[in-house]
Amino acid sequence: MINYQDFEKVDIRAGKIVKVEYFPEARKPAYKLEIDFGTEIGIKKSSVQITALYKKEDLLGRLVCGVVNFPPKQIGPFISEVLTTGFADTEGNVVLIKPDKEVPLGSKLF
Repeated sequence: MINYQDFEKVDIRAGKIVKVEYFPEARKPAYKLEIDFGTEIGIKKSSVQITALYKKEDLLGRLVCGVVNFPPKQIGPFISEVLTTGFADTEGNVVLIKPDKEVPLGSKLF
């Protein structure tokens, strides 16, 4: 079990996908995303293995939730700055988490 103070250390924010590219160098099929987290945090990059359920054109402008305070992670030639969050479906494919209503970019999950 963790306490609430532990949960508060994980900074999960709402962002909007502003750029999507295929990531051919990734070991598993993936996209490279640029996500706008508002003026306080700015635009951050993320690598996501979601090609099984999401088309590139369907992701642009979509709200997502991302952990913005993990250290950057080198993934091949790409540096991922944010962990984009999701759940695995019954097949193991990632289903993205998103707010069900519009919220200001950079809004913190609490």
